[in-house]
Amino acid sequence: MAQNRPIVLSFSGHDPSGGAGVQADIETLISHQCHAASVITALTEQDTRNVKKLLPQQPEQLISQANTLLDDLDVKVFKIGLIGHHETALAIYAILKQHPEIPVVLDPVLAAGGGTELANGRLIATLIDLLLPCVTVLTPNSHEARCLSGHDELDGCGLDLLDKGCEYVLITGTHEHTPVVSNQLFHDGRLWETYTWDRLPHNYHGSGCTLAASIAALLAHGLEPIQAVMEAQEYTWNSLNSAYRPGKGQHNPNRFFWMEDDA
Repeated sequence: MAQNRPIVLSFSGHDPSGGAGVQADIETLISHQCHAASVITALTEQDTRNVKKLLPQQPEQLISQANTLLDDLDVKVFKIGLIGHHETALAIYAILKQHPEIPVVLDPVLAAGGGTELANGRLIATLIDLLLPCVTVLTPNSHEARCLSGHDELDGCGLDLLDKGCEYVLITGTHEHTPVVSNQLFHDGRLWETYTWDRLPHNYHGSGCTLAASIAALLAHGLEPIQAVMEAQEYTWNSLNSAYRPGKGQHNPNRFFWMEDDA
């Protein structure tokens, strides 16, 4: 008998290489026994190395598609990834304000893994002013945390992002030059917990998408945010530890690692 799978609605970009964006979200959500609904924020021209072009969706089309889904589906969690344009951010904000009861997980994608900038100053300002106050769990890497907060020290970044309205902030440390990866969770006005993970040897395409989508899936199953954050990190680390390299660039997380026979 098919399970009653909780529904997560992903707002994310389309990655034709299949490693990040909405494909990463769908793989992660299915891996967590969720039903993945999606609204494409932008088309991209990219490969496993970098993003070459960003083609944002029209805001009115995004709103129309989201409303059509929300009229039909019992969405448990919103997951937001690549936004790409400030008008897209305004459209997403309009949807979030209509559904304040639905938790929001936001992965603030400001640049591609290969370095291409994906957010200008106007989009970043819209993120800060409008979207962050709607966020249940924010999952920036250390570069994104510094950009959104204006602070250099990560403790200051986390506390500032809480002050900007996020309920939980998980700053990931993969971009830091440290022998191990330290991820810091901020909540209730303080550094709540630090998680330490072995540093893995490669660069990964879609790791941030995987982490945020995993948190969203676990929230959809009814876990409390702190438990969801902890379990999502473990899932993501295992996905990266068994990653594969489909092209000439970064490695892809193996989001179905648990299905493989160890033999």
